[in-house]
Amino acid sequence: MEAVTTYLAGLPQFFAYFVSALALTFLYAIIYSKLTPHKEWALIKENVPAAAIAFSGSMLGFVIALASAMANSINLVDYWLWGLVALIVQLGTFFCVRLFMPRISERLANNELAAGIWLAAASLCAGILNAASLTY
Repeated sequence: MEAVTTYLAGLPQFFAYFVSALALTFLYAIIYSKLTPHKEWALIKENVPAAAIAFSGSMLGFVIALASAMANSINLVDYWLWGLVALIVQLGTFFCVRLFMPRISERLANNELAAGIWLAAASLCAGILNAASLTY
């Protein structure tokens, strides 16, 4: 019984990190969808795969970095700070991709799968590199 009590002692910390991760992910999704010229939610609801692929890659890239920040943080404040850094890096990725493909939003809206896959891949690459950088 003592072992169970010991394990359950970490439950509040688990919930604090998990709820924080959900909040940061939700915040990221809202900010990303407000800053991009195309309307992710509308395009996804209209069954535009290119937009869904691009947005999913962006979200996954962010969550990969967020998981690394969680695994390496020393406390919840540290986690939130590095989570916000991950958010900024991931948002910056979209704007860097736009430098190379200025009409990316238009291409996503037109369901050009190559554009969606390329943005998703760039977002995942940024997220993985971001995650590795967060292992300090």
